[in-house]
Amino acid sequence: MRWFERWIAVAVLSMSTVSAGVGASYGQDKVVRIGFQKYGKLVLLKSKGTLEDKLKAKGYKVVWTEFPSGPPLLEALNVGSIDFGNTGEAPPIFAQAAGAPIQYVAYEPPAPKGEAILIPRDSKLTSVADLKGRKVALNKGSNVHYFLVKALAQAGVKYSEIEPVFLAPADARAAFERGAVDAWVIWDPFQAAAEAATGARTLADGTGVVSNYQFYLSSKRFLESNPGIVDLVLAQLSEVDDWARGDIHAVAGQLAPAIGLPVPVVEIALKRQAYGIKPVTEGVIADQQRVADTFFALGLLPQPIKISDAARRPGT
Repeated sequence: MRWFERWIAVAVLSMSTVSAGVGASYGQDKVVRIGFQKYGKLVLLKSKGTLEDKLKAKGYKVVWTEFPSGPPLLEALNVGSIDFGNTGEAPPIFAQAAGAPIQYVAYEPPAPKGEAILIPRDSKLTSVADLKGRKVALNKGSNVHYFLVKALAQAGVKYSEIEPVFLAPADARAAFERGAVDAWVIWDPFQAAAEAATGARTLADGTGVVSNYQFYLSSKRFLESNPGIVDLVLAQLSEVDDWARGDIHAVAGQLAPAIGLPVPVVEIALKRQAYGIKPVTEGVIADQQRVADTFFALGLLPQPIKISDAARRPGT
């Protein structure tokens, strides 16, 4: 079974319990089911509690479900367990390729410094070109996978000329710390945490290489039935985004206990984020299409996809 097929199978199995639980608990009530990860604007919105009051006035409840990463969150959208969530660039591409009825409804501007190729403090590597023949840890099919491919190409190194080691963040950090890999491609807040704890140095970040967008997505069915509710959620997210941009220290203090990192580390990660939640534009769609085309060329997608098919149209 190819990696893509295994990814889909694991995601479907991981979501079966969540799907059954949500359906059994809430039946036919008017509910907005939001999927979130430990880090990001949705966590802040959940902690503030303002969305609940806004939705109550419209006759809706809100149900929050935490996910460990983007792929299972989007599979939850696919099987109808949640209605709305956010991820980075790569997971929606794989979800769309698998036939998931997802819709891009908003994005956060580029944050290229929020992902990087890290090397150990005492590494002799000095450039991306030095990765030729080296072991590089990364999440397969993730944003940083695309970043690595593009960074290598800029440095004149073929992807086939490195040895990728596919590991989740926790396992990758362990491999990085014991010297089992030469470099690690990772995103914040794991990036900031590794820098603080291990003295890891940045060989290159995404600046001038990739955009590193964050996307907000809805299921197609929910968006078609409840466009005003999606707009309400986005409006509340924009308010939280404005607060976060204006008081990063306070936001770090609120996020730090939830993600188990010191406040100064979270502050560093937040300063590398982008702010200003916006409707998806043609330019952003084109950028995302380039990511999808790259994954297809690497053999990670079963067929090419058209990102514009999954983008929210103006007025919907």
